Amino acid sequence: MSELFSKEWALAYVNAWNGDGEITSTLRKVGFNSVVAFGLHEEDEPRFVMTIVDGLIVSTDKQSEDAIDWDIRATQEDWLSLIAKPPGLMKLGIAYTSRKIRFKKGDYASMVKDPSLAGAFVKSFGLMSTIP
Repeated sequence: MSELFSKEWALAYVNAWNGDGEITSTLRKVGFNSVVAFGLHEEDEPRFVMTIVDGLIVSTDKQSEDAIDWDIRATQEDWLSLIAKPPGLMKLGIAYTSRKIRFKKGDYASMVKDPSLAGAFVKSFGLMSTIP
């Protein structure tokens, strides 16, 4: 398995995301454009940042903190647990309320109220589980 959020992992994730017609078409329909970061609680900088335009990941370059719309953090152990057995919306809600995942930026509550975004968020964990 590639190291979580490494360059190799990021490339495989981009390919999985952009190759998944369900997630990309759902986000394209709602005109989803965003900069989303993932990282570890204890670190200042995110480990992985993806820029999404019309549902497709167009880059994984580092971005300034101001450019990031969503910054999602967890411990290494919690990330691996969420990826090993991809969660549904209820398990993600439990992880959020128990602070196993935290939103350094972005609004979890507004995201889960939008079915398109909530579905894509859940699906993103499923995609992470496919990365070798």
